Amino acid sequence: MGLFFDVLSAINNPQQQASISHLETMTNAVQKVASEHGVPSNRMPMILSAVGSALLPALQQKAGGGDNPLQQLMGGALGGMLGNSALQSLLPPQVQTQLAEGIAQKTGLDASTLQSIVPALLPIVTGFLNMGANKPGQPVGNPLLSAFLSGGTEGGADLGNVLNMANRFLNPSQA
Repeated sequence: MGLFFDVLSAINNPQQQASISHLETMTNAVQKVASEHGVPSNRMPMILSAVGSALLPALQQKAGGGDNPLQQLMGGALGGMLGNSALQSLLPPQVQTQLAEGIAQKTGLDASTLQSIVPALLPIVTGFLNMGANKPGQPVGNPLLSAFLSGGTEGGADLGNVLNMANRFLNPSQA
C-alpha cells in the first residue's frame, strides 16, 4: 500500500502532475489492455506485479547513469508515449519473453498473449510513475518514481497492489 499512498500524496500536491483523472486514465488503460487481449481483469494485478518486478532493476540501472537518462525516459512516457527503442532499452526482447513465460506459469495464461501484453503495459506503467513528476516551472523531482525505485516497504512498490487500491479508491461502491 505504500506506493499507493505516494500516488495519493502526488494527487494532493498541486506541484505534481498527478490527478484523479490521470489515475482513472491509467486504470482504464490497464482494463483496456486486458479486454483487448482476452485476459480476465482479475489477473491484471498479478501481471502488473510481475512487470513492475522486471522493470524495477532496469529503471534502477538507468537512474544510476549520468545525465539522468531516467528522467528523460519518464518525461517521454507521460500519457503512454514510450517509444519502441526506449522499451527495448528497458526490457530487451529476450527479457520480455522470459517475463511472459514466467507470468504464464503463474497464471495459466498463454505465453504468446502475455508477450503481447507486456509491451502494451510498459507505457502505462511508466506514465503512471511519471504522475509524481513536478509540473513545469517547479523544482525537478518525482517522489512517486523515487518511492518505486527504493522498493517501498513490505511490498509497497508492488504495482498489482497499486492497481487494486486505485480501483477501490476510484470505485468505492464496488470494493
